[in-house]
Formats: sequence, structure tokens, C-alpha cells
Amino acid sequence: MIIKNAKVYLETGVFEKGDIYIRDDRFTENNENDNDIIEAEGLYAIPGLIDIHFHGCAGYDFCDGSLEALAAIANYQAQNGVTSICPATMTLDDESLAKIFTNASKYRNESGATLIGINMEGPYLSYAKRGAQKADFLRRPDAEHFRKMNKLSANLIKLVSIAPEEEGAMTFIKELKNEVVISIAHTNADYETALEAFNNGASHVTHLYNTMPPFNHRAPGVVGAAFDYEKAKVELICDGIHVQPSVIRATFKIFGDDRIIFISDSMMATGMEDGQYYLGGQLVTVKGDKATLSDGTIAGSVSNLMKCMQKAISFGIPVESAVKCAAVNPAKQIGIYDEYGSIAPGKYANVVLMDEKFNLRNVILKGKLIK
Repeated sequence: MIIKNAKVYLETGVFEKGDIYIRDDRFTENNENDNDIIEAEGLYAIPGLIDIHFHGCAGYDFCDGSLEALAAIANYQAQNGVTSICPATMTLDDESLAKIFTNASKYRNESGATLIGINMEGPYLSYAKRGAQKADFLRRPDAEHFRKMNKLSANLIKLVSIAPEEEGAMTFIKELKNEVVISIAHTNADYETALEAFNNGASHVTHLYNTMPPFNHRAPGVVGAAFDYEKAKVELICDGIHVQPSVIRATFKIFGDDRIIFISDSMMATGMEDGQYYLGGQLVTVKGDKATLSDGTIAGSVSNLMKCMQKAISFGIPVESAVKCAAVNPAKQIGIYDEYGSIAPGKYANVVLMDEKFNLRNVILKGKLIK
């Protein structure tokens, strides 16, 4: 396949007009004799997006723990330009978690987005900042428990969330920092505790601003600690509900586009009509772009990562930065940039073509046109 005359997003972070060559499922240096040509004059060509934190879509949840759910989720994501996925668990009982992880280990990608990992969100979280996580199954951080679950998943867990103020958290971080990306999440930690967690090996923040103390001029909390620890990457939900557009713009000024990772945090209602759905065993009501628990707590989003990236652009974030945060940075953070996250020879041929208004036009998944 040859994609001709596109405005190609390069690894240098800029767009340049050129051709993209694909042989089988990989990008290649040259393939000029191929007769399978896509004319992309006037279109942007960007790497397939990578969502490293979402729960479900299209009426299914990753926590359903079924191959049917994973297949439906993967197909929906691919059709919306998200070609690699790292879905998240919720705080559940061990039996449910074991089922979810075992199911993921058995999944084989026959179509749709590639399952490249799992985000273990819970159960090592704070009761005070649990958000939509079910309080009944919260537990202290436990390295042995994590390793048991990761083994069931065939070592698919790429990120694990933790509230660093909980008993045993610092020991957990020190012991596992070389095995998994450790993310500060659902936490009531102050600045000093969060910074200690980063210095001990944490390197990530789950949905910045949400389910954590606010960024205050006398108590900067997790946000301030993440800023001061320059190796930390931060997730940002750009659905316009979880974080106000002005704060999104300010976050780019504070952290820069090398340290921000767009996520959707989407739930099963994504791509569905308004109504009632479930997230982590709790009833969620969806109206318009907002999903809430019975007490009004925001419970995940109903926007996919492509829509979040498009919204970020509409909020004033430069296109080049938005693409970096939705495709490049997540691949680097979970250690898959050698094969995903950019348009470069040797990597998997995942490409999204968008028009001048950044509407989705085509998706190429591992060298095959799917939309």
C-alpha cells in the first residue's frame, strides 16, 4: 500500500508532505511498485491513537471479562482511529479481577485495535478519593497480590494505580518500580507524600486533577509534585467535562506536550444512547456528554480518545501537540514505542487520515484499510 501526498506527522513532531509506504503490516522505506494506492492530497496522516486508560464502549466493559466484550471494544476503537488499547480494570473482588485478567491472557486479536496491555486501576486506592471505584473492595497495596494478578494476565499489566498515602504504598512502589509503571491515583496525598512516591519510583499520574486534592497555592498536592518531578507523565481527559478547557490550556503551559498523555477514561455507554449503564458494578446515568453515579459523582467519560483529541484541538491545543499526547507519549510511557506510536519504517502500519477540519476519513490498521 502507498498513501500518497499526505501531510505526514513525522517523529520530529511536525507535519511534512510526503508518501507513506506499507508492506504487509509494517511501514517500509519504499514500496513504489505497489498498485494499492490511497490518494491523500489535503489530508493529515497521523499515527494510530493509543488509549492507555479507558473502561469500555459500545455497550461493553473490559470488566465483563469475556472475549465477546474485548472483541466488541477492539472493533469500536479501531473504527474511531484508536488502533492500540490498554483497557482499565476497576476496584473489584479478587474473583472478578482474576476472571478479567485470565480472559485478557486468552484474547487473540483477530480484528480491531490491538490489545497491547492492561491498566490496573485499583484496588490500592484511597477511600476518601475513590470516585466511581467501589469502596467494598479497596485494599492496602500488596506486591504479592499484584504479581499474582499480573501472572494471570500473562504479564499484560502495563500500569498500576496506587494511593501513596496508604499503608504499605512506599514499599509497594520500591519493590515494583522496575516491573510496571506505577501511577498515583484516587489519592488524598499531600505534596510531600506524592513527591516521596515519585522519588521512590512512581512515574505517572492517573487522570490529573480528578480524584485528588486541588492544586492550591499553599498546598500544591499531587499536581505540584508531578510538576516538580520532571520524569512524571500525567494523564488528561479532554472531553470538556472532567477538565475545563482553560485548565487544559494551562496544563500544557505547566507540563509541556512531552509530559501529557491524553486518555478517554470512557465507559460502556460510549457510542451508545443516553440511559443507565454500569461501571465497576455501580449504576451510572448518562445524559448528553456526562456520566454520573446516583450521588452526582462523575463516573468516567462517554467520549473516545479520537473525540478527546479533536476537542483538545478545538480548545486551542496545537495539532502537533495533540497528536503527540494521543499517540506518541502513551507508546513511550508503556514501553511499546519501538513498534507503535509513530509513522516510521519497521513499525506497525497504523495510520489515521483526517481532513483539514480534523474529521476522521480513513483508518489503516496493521496495513489494512478498515474505514
